[in-house]
Amino acid sequence: MLDTLKDYSSVRLGLRSWTEVQEYLVNCKGIILPIGSIEQHGPTGAIETDALTAESISNEVARRTGVLVSPPQVFGMAEHHLGFPGTMSLRPETLIMVVHDLVISLAKNGFERIYFINGHGGNIATLKAAFHQIYATALEKNLAVGPKLRCKLNSWFLVPEVYRLANELYGDKEGKHATPSEISLTLHLEPSLLSKHHSLPDPAPAGPITNYEDFRKRHPDGRMGSDPYLAKPMHGELFLEKASIALSEDLLNFLSQP
Repeated sequence: MLDTLKDYSSVRLGLRSWTEVQEYLVNCKGIILPIGSIEQHGPTGAIETDALTAESISNEVARRTGVLVSPPQVFGMAEHHLGFPGTMSLRPETLIMVVHDLVISLAKNGFERIYFINGHGGNIATLKAAFHQIYATALEKNLAVGPKLRCKLNSWFLVPEVYRLANELYGDKEGKHATPSEISLTLHLEPSLLSKHHSLPDPAPAGPITNYEDFRKRHPDGRMGSDPYLAKPMHGELFLEKASIALSEDLLNFLSQP
C-alpha cells in the first residue's frame, strides 16, 4: 500500500494543477471517481445521502492509497424517487453518456484505471452499461490507452465487512432504502443532521420497483423496510473505516492487474 497521507488536499484532482496531474501520471494511471445520487431518503434522511457517503469514502480511500480522487458525480439514476420533492435524477441514457464522456476525457490524457466508488444502488446497472460503451469508443477511436483501459465499480454498502456490520447492528431493520447504515454515516459526517433524527412508525416492506408513482404508493414515506432511527454517528465512523480499508485494498489490487 502507498504511504497514508495526513489529509485529502494532495489527492484531490480538483486541487491539482494540470502540470501536477501530468507528473502524477508518470507513476500512477489510476483515479477514483465517486458517484452518488440526489434523492429522498425518507422523512428524516438527507437528500444528498448517496453523494455525501460516496464522496467521503472516496476521499478516505484516496488518502490511504495516494491515488487521485476526482470531484464527485453527484447526480445518478433515481427515476423511481421522483415522486418525492427534492429528488434530481438523470435518465439511464443520460447517465451513460455523462459517465462515458468523463471516462473518455480521462483516458485521452493517459488515465488507464477508473475506479468508481458508488453510493446508490440505482446506478449499478447503468454504470455497467456505460462501461461497455466506453470500451467500444476507446477501440473505435484507437486511444493510446485503449488496450489497458479498465473501469471498475464497487458500491461501499455492498462491501462484505460493511454488510456484516449492518446486519449485526440492525438485522432486518436495515431494510433496502434510507437504511440506518447509510444514515449513520451521514450523521457522522454532518452532525447538523442530528436535528432531523427522530423515531418513525413502521415502514412499508421492501418490494418491487417500477415507476415513481408506483414507488410512492408502495412506500409512502420513502423508506423500504428500514428503521433509520437506529442510526448513530459512532456507527457511521465504523462504516467509514471498514469501507475505506476494504476499498483501498481492492483499488490497489485493481491497479496492479495487467
